[in-house]
Order: sequence, then C-alpha cells, then structure tokens
Amino acid sequence: ECGKSFTVSSQLIQHRRSHTGERPFGSTECGKSFLWRSALLRHRRVRTVERPFACADCGRGF
Repeated sequence: ECGKSFTVSSQLIQHRRSHTGERPFGSTECGKSFLWRSALLRHRRVRTVERPFACADCGRGF
C-alpha cells in the first residue's frame, strides 16, 4: 500500500491502475492503451485529423 486515500471511489480505482499497470482503454486502430478514457478520446482525435501540409525538411504534417 502506498498510503494514499481518496474521497471519491473512482479516484481510488484510477489510482490503483498506477500500481497495476492496467490500461483498460485501448485503441482499435493502433492497439495503444490508456489509463483514462479521456486520453483515448484525445488520441483518436489527434490520429484522425487530416494534415495535408507536410514539411519539406522533416515530413511532419500540419
């Protein structure tokens, strides 16, 4: 036990994941997993945004 306590049970559940390594929110597109649903949703938005302008030097899209 790390000694931390929480007033909301959902915070405890999320904290336990830091000890177990559980990442229950997985992307069906690339297989990457996340601790929080919000992180998965942000990941999906970033991955689906079109970036039609590429840098001639590094190839990164914008």
